[in-house]
Amino acid sequence: MVDTLAQVDESVSDDTVLQVNGLTKHFPVTKGIVLMKTIGWVRAVENVSFSIKRGQTLALVGESGCGKTTTTKVILRLEKPTSGHVLFQGHDVHELEGDDLHEYRTHVQAVFQDPFSSLSPRMRVRDIILEPLVLNRKVSKKEQRELAERVMTRVGLAPDQLDLYPHEFSGGQRQRIAVARALVSDPDLVLLDEPVSALDVSVQAQIMNLLKDLQAEDGVSYLLVAHNLATVRYLAHEVVVMYLGQVVERAETEELFEHTQHPYTKALFSAALSADPDVEREMIVLEGEVPSPINPPSGCRFHTRCPIAIEECKHTEPPLREVRPGHFAACLRI
Repeated sequence: MVDTLAQVDESVSDDTVLQVNGLTKHFPVTKGIVLMKTIGWVRAVENVSFSIKRGQTLALVGESGCGKTTTTKVILRLEKPTSGHVLFQGHDVHELEGDDLHEYRTHVQAVFQDPFSSLSPRMRVRDIILEPLVLNRKVSKKEQRELAERVMTRVGLAPDQLDLYPHEFSGGQRQRIAVARALVSDPDLVLLDEPVSALDVSVQAQIMNLLKDLQAEDGVSYLLVAHNLATVRYLAHEVVVMYLGQVVERAETEELFEHTQHPYTKALFSAALSADPDVEREMIVLEGEVPSPINPPSGCRFHTRCPIAIEECKHTEPPLREVRPGHFAACLRI
């Protein structure tokens, strides 16, 4: 089968799977029922940029409403960007059509948070796993059977369970089925939206280890959306911290955890449970509520809650700049 997405734009390095450039997404706020009128805009994502290399995991972290989910929806083509570009192997994903679009949908897959609602209860496991493949490629019945059995084995389930329904599996097993569905088309990128948060703690480690093993074997890249910082630290190679639709800090995982720079990231990390209860940590309690994305603050969007904000922060939007080697932060006080 010819891969119509194989040619890579010269501006993107060979090991870059996904590149997001200046991504912005605004949603209209309307008034009225019959004659709807736009009265404002929800600035969900503003000028977000990052890239993911082959075989690497990049994590998006931040409070609910910070723009993580909207970013992933634009990447999956569930939403169109207001401006900016999403490049997959050098191609703008929102300009793909026909066979190129079908290939993109096989190369980019997703594993969602809740394994109880993300799998159709009316479909057998075999059909669930093969769905992204048969919708986008022509595969013979023999190939379908072989692929389904192979991927079931890879995620630690028995091939003879393919004819069962989702309700006949535990939560952890359902998430393994979701992972199998994402892997059956041999993707280059998998979006992981809180992949273990709905599972028992005893099962979470199994799924995380499975994801790491599959990445080591296949070189697949992950875009991880998660609130649990322990999950992020274990799975991610690089972390992007978002606040109110903007990137406020970005660095390799260990660098970010060991040398946190932005005051929002410090507060976010201080709120997480420590693996070692004997280690004393500074508790940072942010005052006030997250401002509305319909009318975000001027200057630095975090200044209304920032414990170190100065007058200039109210008027000047800080650029994302390198504050340590390979470590970027958007703060005038650093």
